[in-house]
Amino acid sequence: MSTAKTMEVIKVSPDYNWFRSTVPLKKIIVDDDDSKVWTLYDAGPKSIRCPIIFLPPVSGTAEVFFQQILALTGWGYRVISLQYPVYWDLMEFFDGFRKLLDHLQLDKVHLFGASLGGFLAQKFAETTHKSPRVHSLILCNSFSDTSIFNHTWTANSFWLMPAFMLKKIVLGNFAKGPVDAQMADAIDFMVDRLETLNQSELASRLTLNCQNSYVEPHKIKDVAVTIVDVFDQSALSSEAKDEMYKLYPNARRAHLKTGGNFPYLSRSAEVNLYIQIHLRQFHGTRYAAISPEMINAEELEVQESSLNHSSDDDQ
Repeated sequence: MSTAKTMEVIKVSPDYNWFRSTVPLKKIIVDDDDSKVWTLYDAGPKSIRCPIIFLPPVSGTAEVFFQQILALTGWGYRVISLQYPVYWDLMEFFDGFRKLLDHLQLDKVHLFGASLGGFLAQKFAETTHKSPRVHSLILCNSFSDTSIFNHTWTANSFWLMPAFMLKKIVLGNFAKGPVDAQMADAIDFMVDRLETLNQSELASRLTLNCQNSYVEPHKIKDVAVTIVDVFDQSALSSEAKDEMYKLYPNARRAHLKTGGNFPYLSRSAEVNLYIQIHLRQFHGTRYAAISPEMINAEELEVQESSLNHSSDDDQ
């Protein structure tokens, strides 16, 4: 098998092609600066006013959550996956994201954030705590303090660096250590997605990722949180993970034995199950992310998956 072929396992998969052919990509401008374009997929019943929104890591685009979009919309959820415009400053990002939610006529939402996406989700919940826009958080391989990357001193110079150097910085955080076939496919897909990002997209995301900032959890203590992390090699240190547990002592914990940096691609069935379990607590409320008539069928499926999952763990 040639390298080009192996590189594109996910890209040529029937699931990915079905996703690309059935879910339209939208571009939305909410700022006065029309170069700031939000790119997103919005799938599932539009009658749902509190959907789950997926925020990608530095290297990700809106496509990286295609497995979640396909599975969750199949169960009756409304799912939005997006990628960010070029914002160089956290407050500018929050202002733009708030305008996007207003444009989509969404009062409150559930946020799933991976790595940088999880940090932005926490900070957005914190910034809007007086007039809450975030009903719950799912934080996947995420962090609460940018100082863990030891890049805060260079954060203001990313904009000067050429794209190849920025890509090198990002790729340095990809897999170290052993990976299985699914994890290797996930890394290849993320490398492919990384290649589609231009210099200012990458530089601005790295700037947000490394600007000196940390989460103040007392402001979001009423937000339901699930922390999804993996026990094998990932870009996050065990100290960063422990810090997240300390910040959210009441959070549900969803542990994956393996999965690397991108478990939403490499362990999508398990991650989807954890997302469903998290969202079930809001069924029957005005913050449900699922269509009411789909709840019974979805409940049965979750129970079945949970049973299968626990029997797999026992083996």
